[in-house]
Amino acid sequence: MSLVAVNDNTNGQRADYYQHPSGVLLLGDCLNAMRCLPKHSVNSIITDPPYGVNYRDRTGRSIANDVNLSWLQPAFAEMYRVLAPDSYAVCFYGFNRVDEFRSAWKGAGFRIAGPLAFVKEYASNKGKRSHTARCHENAVLLVKGNPPKSATPPSDVYGFSYSGNKLHPTQKPLTTMRQLVRDFSKPGDTVLDPFCGSGTTAPAAIMEDRDFYAVELAPTYFGNARQRLAAVAVPTPKPIPKSQLGSRSNVTPLRRIA
Repeated sequence: MSLVAVNDNTNGQRADYYQHPSGVLLLGDCLNAMRCLPKHSVNSIITDPPYGVNYRDRTGRSIANDVNLSWLQPAFAEMYRVLAPDSYAVCFYGFNRVDEFRSAWKGAGFRIAGPLAFVKEYASNKGKRSHTARCHENAVLLVKGNPPKSATPPSDVYGFSYSGNKLHPTQKPLTTMRQLVRDFSKPGDTVLDPFCGSGTTAPAAIMEDRDFYAVELAPTYFGNARQRLAAVAVPTPKPIPKSQLGSRSNVTPLRRIA
């Protein structure tokens, strides 16, 4: 994969990064990172951004930029710019601020193809007083342009096993992220995750014969993702059917980090 260097706008220094044979993991602000990417340079986006709820887990861990959503609209504008035409984006979100997310998605130019539900084996609010037990996660499938519809489309309901949250307070299960990668990208594609947390999207992409481009703002979670990626081997390349190569003509190649 060819990749782009990212500079920190505050001091002109190169951001910390980890280069894997299948992609790059960057430590820094995803807005700065995406602004350095060429237009139409990724084939798919799968991401779980902060929900703007000031979340803390039982151990007190928090998530960067989770207090307000001032970054939301500019981030999705950049995601739309770097995504190739006729492609998909999957975005997890919190239901209590869905109006702001919807405004950012539509303001950037995305169309909403439909909701995605992730059924848990447990209730995330167990032990708390509530109107309902929260036994699922929410995401939305967004489209840029008009990706072809399938005669056998994937289900909009996914399994969601407990990850243990050892590397991040909202760590997603690898099996679920691999399924999303399979459903909404093709072998050889580049998958972007601008809010990568512990980096689950990146190994999911590698294991499904895709490249990745991932960004994380918090040094602790970046370190966890870096260590995790170092243990992921590149699978033996498989021939890509000619029928799956057409969409890649829409993609602008990225430059390699020196």
